[in-house]
Amino acid sequence: MHTNNSFNGLVENTRTIHEVTSGWAKSAVNQSLTARNWAIGFYIVEYEQNGNDRAEYGTKLLEKLAARLSIKGLDRSMLNLCRLFYLRYPQLGEAVTKRLMQTGGLQTPLLPKTATPQICESVNHKFTTTPETLLSHLSFTHIREIMSLEDDFQRFFYETECIKCGWSVRELRRQIATNLYLRAGISQKPELLLTKGTQDLTVKEPFALEFLGLEAKEAVSESDLENSLIAHLEEFLLELGKGFCFEARQKRIIIDDNYYFPDLVFYNRLLHCHVIIELKNDEFRHEYLGQLNAYVAYYKENEMTPGDNPPIGILLCTKKGAKMVEYALSGMDNQLFVSTYMLQLPDKAMLEKFLLKEINTD
Repeated sequence: MHTNNSFNGLVENTRTIHEVTSGWAKSAVNQSLTARNWAIGFYIVEYEQNGNDRAEYGTKLLEKLAARLSIKGLDRSMLNLCRLFYLRYPQLGEAVTKRLMQTGGLQTPLLPKTATPQICESVNHKFTTTPETLLSHLSFTHIREIMSLEDDFQRFFYETECIKCGWSVRELRRQIATNLYLRAGISQKPELLLTKGTQDLTVKEPFALEFLGLEAKEAVSESDLENSLIAHLEEFLLELGKGFCFEARQKRIIIDDNYYFPDLVFYNRLLHCHVIIELKNDEFRHEYLGQLNAYVAYYKENEMTPGDNPPIGILLCTKKGAKMVEYALSGMDNQLFVSTYMLQLPDKAMLEKFLLKEINTD
């Protein structure tokens, strides 16, 4: 098979790529579909740039190509996605070629020859997921969600987090919709994405709890909030991050012969430590942190087992002042975090404004 810049050549190249990849082993279906879609995108773009008869078809090229192919699943919409896939990830050429040539269905490399500098332009290599990693760890359905994003680094962020956390497509879609990229603060400090490891806890700012279905303007009690989180425990675990396992709610502990009840207790199997979460339905107060610090100290003394790391405390409130949090945390030996939560998501512009305000007051 070779590049033929006539429309008939485009049809035959697309058909051959589809037939070759369709015959791959079932265990490699996701990789074969990803390779197929990139290769189809390659041929479409090559044709658009060099095809002698492209003017005859103009903007209806993909519609006519789908009609001529008459292959289930390769409609105009999918062909357009293939084209976008190639434009977003031109660096996959060598990896896709390797897979296709191993099947014997491809004799010449699928390397961009006529792509413009804009098409081949990509983010700094430090922030580029390797082609083999993309093909091996992300299905095309995952890539389809990610490649809708315009920004190179933003795509890299979601690729990295998706692979690291093992998100389903549904969870990936939600994290994009709730602007995890902005909430994680990575957009302002990209080096964090490279330096943070599995032994670090990333506490989002703010937490997005829109899945609870609670109205922000309603009088939501701490009990209502806690009950809703337990009812939506799966979603909350995903929002917390990787490795969290639910242990208890309102777990009774005894300090000086008095009963106390931490709101939510988790164990993180990656960090090897307990994580105690206190929920507040109003803005941050320094006494809240003192209460959480006492719970963390109790767990450190009474609940740690051999191999455990010291427990961590997270205070979730509706609003916080950066300086008061800084002063309240000053001198505390335990690892404590203060974050806010949103019951309803603002639009992206409002979220950016909120986060910039938080950053500027740090």
